[in-house]
Amino acid sequence: MAEIVLSGLGKSFGATVAVEDLSLTIPDGAFVVLLGPTGAGKTTTLRLIAGLETPDRGRVVIGGREVTTLTPAQRNLAMVFQQYSLYPHMTVRENLAFPLKSPMINAPPEEIERRIAEVSSVLQIGHKLNNRATALSGGEMQRVSIGRALVREPHLFLMDEPLSSLDAKLRADLRVELKRIQSDLGATFLYVTHDQIEAMTMATHIGVLHDGRLVQFGSPRDIYANPNSLYVATRLGQPRINVLPANLFGSAPTGAEVIGLRPEHIHQGEGRDARVIRVEHLGDQTRLHLTLDGHPVVTLTDAHTPLVSGDTVAIRPEAPLYFDAQGARVTQGA
Repeated sequence: MAEIVLSGLGKSFGATVAVEDLSLTIPDGAFVVLLGPTGAGKTTTLRLIAGLETPDRGRVVIGGREVTTLTPAQRNLAMVFQQYSLYPHMTVRENLAFPLKSPMINAPPEEIERRIAEVSSVLQIGHKLNNRATALSGGEMQRVSIGRALVREPHLFLMDEPLSSLDAKLRADLRVELKRIQSDLGATFLYVTHDQIEAMTMATHIGVLHDGRLVQFGSPRDIYANPNSLYVATRLGQPRINVLPANLFGSAPTGAEVIGLRPEHIHQGEGRDARVIRVEHLGDQTRLHLTLDGHPVVTLTDAHTPLVSGDTVAIRPEAPLYFDAQGARVTQGA
């Protein structure tokens, strides 16, 4: 596969800056997720790497070769989109074979059959090879769409929210499948999403984008535990991090305006008294919705908690995160 190096990438559309001074190294064999809300620059970054957009400035290097001015076909990469992009009149086998018959690849028939057999086995769609695309379920169609990328054996796989149009169960199933496929192949994946669960469960590295800029890059655990800004802290975590006045539980570091508390980092049984607003039983977890001095607080509690609405519970922070008025991280020793 290949290491991807982006150096000072910039792209504007009229007065709108879509990507600004973006530099990033995607390690060979990594599963990198670009995370951010709509308008953060995720898809534009993907399109710049793919060659579907030309950068106003900066360079794109794939596998040690600069490809900034090359066409998409010359970059040896494959894209998977949100929509399935299948030929409805073709069978699954014909859809998988189609990229291999292009003038750029022109694989011999025996090579085409070998790759189809390998990919259909990996994706567990071998029993569907003779079905037309229109006879498949949504999850099967997306697997075939992914298969069309896999058969090409490219240097890099680019995926633009490929699971967002599927229902919750299929998304969960295909998250596991995609991670398994990437791991088995040792392939380099660059995946765009606004879904933090996809980012946390699949990525080896996460790049958080904000207004076209890369604001933090690291492992999911590092970014979750050590966000460099309030913006990054709010991108990961379900339920979302609690954002409260810095001095709500006592003294705070110099310059801190707010304290960020993950729900699992709120200790119950001592500290300040908070009132229970609601107990939310969700099967895999139980959320406690509280109010403290008029500020809403969400924490996690025992599935068999006796607490009910109107009760009082004492809470105190554990592993708090502090941020200044601009949202930058403030360390405890500051």
